Amino acid sequence: MEHIGFNKPYLTGKETEYIHQAVLSGKISGDGSFTKRCHRFFEERFGFKKCLLTTSCTDALEMAALLIDIKPGDEVIMPSYTFVSTSNAFALRGAKIVFCDSRKDHPGMDEDLIEPLITPRTKAIVPVHYAGIACDMDKIMALAAKYSLYVIEDAAQGIDSYYTGADGVKKPLGSLGHMAAFSFHETKNIMSGEGGMIVLNDERFFDRAEIIREKGTNRSRFFRGEVDKYGWVDIGSSFLPSDIIAAFLYAQLENLDDIQQKRRKIWDAYYEGLKHLEDKGIFKLPFVPAYASNNAHMFYLVCNNLAHRDETIRLLKENDINAVFHYLSLHKSPYYTPKYDGGELSETDRYSDCLVRLPMYYELDPTRVIDVLCKPR
Repeated sequence: MEHIGFNKPYLTGKETEYIHQAVLSGKISGDGSFTKRCHRFFEERFGFKKCLLTTSCTDALEMAALLIDIKPGDEVIMPSYTFVSTSNAFALRGAKIVFCDSRKDHPGMDEDLIEPLITPRTKAIVPVHYAGIACDMDKIMALAAKYSLYVIEDAAQGIDSYYTGADGVKKPLGSLGHMAAFSFHETKNIMSGEGGMIVLNDERFFDRAEIIREKGTNRSRFFRGEVDKYGWVDIGSSFLPSDIIAAFLYAQLENLDDIQQKRRKIWDAYYEGLKHLEDKGIFKLPFVPAYASNNAHMFYLVCNNLAHRDETIRLLKENDINAVFHYLSLHKSPYYTPKYDGGELSETDRYSDCLVRLPMYYELDPTRVIDVLCKPR
């Protein structure tokens, strides 16, 4: 019986060829020719105003925190059901993290619970598009406008996924807030092992983002011939990746449509094969709101309780299938529990106890996973 792992990075066949080209070019540090190609791809394909590759989505979020000048005492609202990087980026600058509960029908933050969390110290809202499924961005952007807040989309899982607002216009995730962060970690649809990107939708941040990304220098302007020397002009860090990473990523981007088509086919097979279990009340399947598209980043089940989740993972493991649970509630984490002064987040805790992620990757045949889950027991 062949082992089915949780994830298997997919290679399109051009990755090593492009890496070889990057090495031969003699320019393998940041912002080489493949980095520029990746930037151009995202800006042309998705209409992002400005894109900058980073070494990770974590770095992109840290850049965002610097760009909006997060300081001690500022408050940032985000879901508790998310990866620690979402919070760390702002906690590093001294912000108080204000956690919002998840929706009953989806692990993303409950948009209707955000407004009561806003105080005079609130500076930003960070919606996380969990599983590549959009948050209700009309509600979030309306709150941001009402209270003069920044919106930073954590679109780590959101590549090639869309939101359709009340105006009927379909917009890619990452294009709706003031800025956004994407991940190209090996578990993502499009990947480069490690890697990320910050998307800037507000021109006020364009110049400073380049400076922060280049260790606080105006080096990018120097290389474009706009200044005759560069120096230290702001705070920053080394956020830009090697062009070798960009070369790998570009090979993936060229195959975006093929990768997405295959992943959606696998996602649909899971949904069709397991729907009858939801009808019987055994599991809940992923919910996609009418305003959101599905980029097939992950397929998950919501079990009835913790024991049911553990039993489901054990059953799959016995059949040599690796399924995993996902986030632990950040408001109950060892680091943040002593700092947390909010209320109970019951839906967040429910997803932490009950959600199971099934294997999901390009070369997967989901048939055996479906068969194991559907066996009478």
